[in-house]
Amino acid sequence: MTVRVVIPAPLRQLARVDGELAIDATADGSGRVTQRALLDAVEARYPVLRGTLRDQDTKKRRAYVRFYACNDDISLDAPDTPLPDDVAKGKEPFIVVGALAGG
Repeated sequence: MTVRVVIPAPLRQLARVDGELAIDATADGSGRVTQRALLDAVEARYPVLRGTLRDQDTKKRRAYVRFYACNDDISLDAPDTPLPDDVAKGKEPFIVVGALAGG
């Protein structure tokens, strides 16, 4: 399945891509695409992004990175939770946002 992934401009520059990423994500045993499978596929296709979205060792999401699917914040969902069908089928994008802190 090809999933559309939107990443922040600094990461697009790092990966040397314009616009959305089109990622072929492997479905799990149940035939559904998970957040883990998608992020593994992004890092495999764009090795320069390893460690920018998740810690390289623990695979946990970086503190100031948020994930959205179908207008819902799925940042705290378990990594093996299936993505919504509209995201898995490429109708809606998986969106990565760099959060801002400060005051």
